[in-house]
Amino acid sequence: MLRTGIILLLSFGYIAVLFAIAHYGDRRADLRQSIISNPYIYALSLAVYCTAWTFYGSVGRAVQDGIGFLSIYIGPTLMATLGWGVVRKIIRISKVHHITSIADFIASRYGKSTTLGGTVTVAAVLMIIPYIALQLKAISSSFLILIEYPDIVMPRHLAGLPPVYDTAFYVAMILAVFAIFFGTRHLAATERHEGLVAAIAFESIVKLVAFLLVGMFVTYGIFNGFSDIIEQARASADLRRLFVMEAAPSNYFDWFTHVFLSMMAVIFLPRQFQVAVVENVNHEHLNRAMWLFPLYLLAINLFVLPVALGGMLLFPDGSVDADTFLLTLPMFHKQEVLAVLVFIGGLSAATGMVVVETVALSTMICNDLVMPVLLRVPFFRLSERSDLSSLLLSIRRASIVIVLLLGYAYFYFVGEFYTLVSIGMISFAGVAQFAPSILCGIFWKGGTRSGAWGGILAGFSVWTYTLVLPSMAQAGLLSSDLITRGPFGLAMLRPFSLFGLQGFNHISHAVFWSMVFNVGAYVGISLFSRQSAIEHTQAVLFVDVARYSEKTENTFYRRGTVSVLDLRSLLCRFIGTRHTERFFSRYGKKYNIDWNRYRTADAGVVSHAEKLLASVIGSASARVMVNSVIKEEPIGIGEVMDILDETRQVITYSRELERVTADLKDANDRLKELDRLKDEFISTVTHELRTPLTSVRSIAEILHDHPDIDPAQQKRFASVIINESCRLTRLIGQLLDFQKIESGRVQWEMKDTDLREVITDAVASTSQLIRDKKIELGVNCPDRVPPVPCDRDQMVQVMVNLISNAVKFCEPETGCIDITLHVRRRVLQVDVRDNGIGIRKEDQECIFETFRQIRDSSRGRPPGSGLGLSITRKILAHHHGRLWVSSRPGQGAVFSFTLPRTSENTR
Repeated sequence: MLRTGIILLLSFGYIAVLFAIAHYGDRRADLRQSIISNPYIYALSLAVYCTAWTFYGSVGRAVQDGIGFLSIYIGPTLMATLGWGVVRKIIRISKVHHITSIADFIASRYGKSTTLGGTVTVAAVLMIIPYIALQLKAISSSFLILIEYPDIVMPRHLAGLPPVYDTAFYVAMILAVFAIFFGTRHLAATERHEGLVAAIAFESIVKLVAFLLVGMFVTYGIFNGFSDIIEQARASADLRRLFVMEAAPSNYFDWFTHVFLSMMAVIFLPRQFQVAVVENVNHEHLNRAMWLFPLYLLAINLFVLPVALGGMLLFPDGSVDADTFLLTLPMFHKQEVLAVLVFIGGLSAATGMVVVETVALSTMICNDLVMPVLLRVPFFRLSERSDLSSLLLSIRRASIVIVLLLGYAYFYFVGEFYTLVSIGMISFAGVAQFAPSILCGIFWKGGTRSGAWGGILAGFSVWTYTLVLPSMAQAGLLSSDLITRGPFGLAMLRPFSLFGLQGFNHISHAVFWSMVFNVGAYVGISLFSRQSAIEHTQAVLFVDVARYSEKTENTFYRRGTVSVLDLRSLLCRFIGTRHTERFFSRYGKKYNIDWNRYRTADAGVVSHAEKLLASVIGSASARVMVNSVIKEEPIGIGEVMDILDETRQVITYSRELERVTADLKDANDRLKELDRLKDEFISTVTHELRTPLTSVRSIAEILHDHPDIDPAQQKRFASVIINESCRLTRLIGQLLDFQKIESGRVQWEMKDTDLREVITDAVASTSQLIRDKKIELGVNCPDRVPPVPCDRDQMVQVMVNLISNAVKFCEPETGCIDITLHVRRRVLQVDVRDNGIGIRKEDQECIFETFRQIRDSSRGRPPGSGLGLSITRKILAHHHGRLWVSSRPGQGAVFSFTLPRTSENTR
């Protein structure tokens, strides 16, 4: 009989080794000498997928289903070998946006929504609790069996003891200490835990070695090899069934379901997302892990079937639980050292899962559930705290303890009634509910926040109804009538045969209906709901991540300014002074900025600071905090008076212009066709000019008649005058430019020009217009752009015209404009994309014509006067460029133009 003290001493000694490895890994990371920066450690960390379910439960599954146990490992193999492109894209997105968890990934994709992130977090916690209970059950049962050595006694009522006498309770608390010590030791700006990953990799080696040693002992020590076990098993009618699978549609569907669930679980389980994505040091490690990880799965399952057959041959009466064959077979043959090694291997499999899972969940709970609440509730007064890092760490540590206590509670009340595999499959079916929102979100730009929220909520509700509630009913916590008769006696709503669907096992049945509701709600709601500006921006960044990298400037403009001092203070509160100073120092060196001379932070540094903050508190909370320090830009009375003076001058000038155009009309009565075209031209221009003039005159009369009008109303009137004045100035300038180009009086100054500078000047010229309508503007340019021969001033005018055109048709506050510069083989291409009302296909060909009007806005996107677009086309034609538009009604428009890279064709 192995003494309890010896087993506990060995267990604590093993955990002490893990502490030492984790501590060493963290020390090397602090010295910038990472020990996990190689593909082998990365592949071994992915093996945290193999938990106590694999170590003990695979044998139990093989006893029930024979070769059917392989479906749980075929899925990860397929994902690693065939789906590596998906995994690579997820990793790249997470690196660019500093994603910290799967909840942060989903929330960031759909507009950095705190509501969606909180929903995903709650769902993930509830889905993973059964899985944590599985690990506690495996540790507790294996310990109680081992202390009875050399007798083999199956423990009864594992959860019947009070917690103070229960081994599982103390194991849960020890694991909580380990997770707290190495998972929340400090707030890492990258959210990587190198010591923890090193310990997980070591555990993967231990459980593999333990399983292989027992497998070889059973195969070659108890029996005479694989052939001997197979021959003895074939001689038994009860065991021959394990070598074949019944050719029934339900069996095939069950196989497909298990393969699908395991494919999703290997990435979307919070712990798998943590080690595969968040803890990834170099995405190139995926190239080797894509075959090392499947090789590991093959090795750890090599002896599953021999151990299962050996256990059934040696314990034919069923007195020994099949989940414990890996431990009881060495005990039966008095191999106490091997039995202890199996216990340590099982302890490794369980502790690795629990520690990583609780660390991942604690990050989600802190960043996506607790922090959004604290930031919005004035009672907590977070703005008065100068250092929030200790608060964040306390929240995460408390979350670890709470999650483990919930896992223990599920084990205590429910876990005893299910096998390890059954409990694990419940969690697998749960995390699969994240798959539609993630997979569709990285390939389809049309997915909306409402669609993702509706899909996850619908799938989670069906999962709860068809799997969780029945498990509670079978445990006696709910009435069994729910399963046998359905709620309110409605047989069509029975959890195991919902809507009359029968013939499948409980897991396949639940997965089918949850996926139907999940995907249906996601796609349906997305098609009938509209994206906000930030949703549209994030959709583009996620789906088209190949266009972006950490070196690419993805600057999205916001209304207002941020002082460098406020931004520095904000970062210090969350990541500390050292990390903040390092950030400003690196950014300043990269972009040659002297922070002593700058008081206002530009859009680039704000964007980078938000990403850094997102790595600590999540993208949704980071956006809230950055927005809290942005200051609106008020309009001074002096500026208003200057604008009014300019407006009066513009009005006078426009009247003279109307007389000039009228004289031009009378002078050309001999050319009837030209006269007709000119009439349309004058009608168009005067229509466009009179509209703002009427607005300005009306406001001027109101201000004259009511000098004591409310200041707020005066400010609104001033804003209207500003907008209409800018519009008048732009129209007059376009008209004069058009006349110069038509008459050939333009002096073209062709010289090599950087189009990035042209775009920057155009954005600066239209910044007021963009801020007034509260439109988000994104500028995406490569690091290196070859110069093109062109007239710089005229090209700035082209960009101003296209940006102004896009602003005109964007909705205030929800509008979004993206400017992208592409370097092609022979040309440079610029795209100006907006999320406005779009253009009908039949109208796209005529919108560049100067004298053509489409005034019925109900037919499509009205092009307005056409002057700006016509001038743009003429300027580009002089440069041998090309201008075109692509659009669909209701889905915005993309105006694109190209310029040749060489000077061969320039005039």
